[in-house]
Amino acid sequence: MAGENSPSGGQARQTGFLGSLVLFASAFADFFESRAALFATESKAAAIQFILVAICLVAALLFFGLGYVFLLATAVVAVAHVANVSWLWVALDAAVLHILIALIFLLIARSGIKKPIFRETVAELKKDSEWLKNLETNNQRRS
Repeated sequence: MAGENSPSGGQARQTGFLGSLVLFASAFADFFESRAALFATESKAAAIQFILVAICLVAALLFFGLGYVFLLATAVVAVAHVANVSWLWVALDAAVLHILIALIFLLIARSGIKKPIFRETVAELKKDSEWLKNLETNNQRRS
């Protein structure tokens, strides 16, 4: 049938101003529906990225805290046992190791923050903007 191939689905194609208005509204709705779907997809990826950064920051804080505890324990034991070398060096090594691990987590979190998000949405909006500019140029040439 004639109405099956129209952009508005199974409805009969309308002509004139009202038909153009209906087609415009339909195209406008389709445009925003596609952009909303793209935004939803990229929002999920962004949420995962932010969760990973948060986990790394929490892990970094945990390891800095543990490093601080080991450093304090080392300082207390060092003062108590100035001449003895028992588990003092092991605790000091553990503190240094925990601080290094915390620094690694902070570097990972920093690299995660620097990654741009919503790349595809921005690219689509740029394409749309270029298309509109070209449309305006073509309409001005026709006038």
